[in-house]
Amino acid sequence: MKGLCFLGFMFVGGLLVLAVVCGVFFLVVKMMRGGLGTGGGTDQSEETRMIQEIYQGLSRMEERVDSLETILMERQKKEG
Repeated sequence: MKGLCFLGFMFVGGLLVLAVVCGVFFLVVKMMRGGLGTGGGTDQSEETRMIQEIYQGLSRMEERVDSLETILMERQKKEG
């Protein structure tokens, strides 16, 4: 059971690392194309919308991680 918990936490940690790497990659590409926020109003509103979508996605992922941690802890209590 300890191995399953460890694998679960490693999976969740891997997802978080992947999300951070993707975010950094997005920022680097954006900066190479002409900087952040240097475009017109349309570009800025699109960037704002994308950032809000990313934030909402990360919030949902955080809720899922919390749920998974709770499930794993309850299983460990039942088996232990």
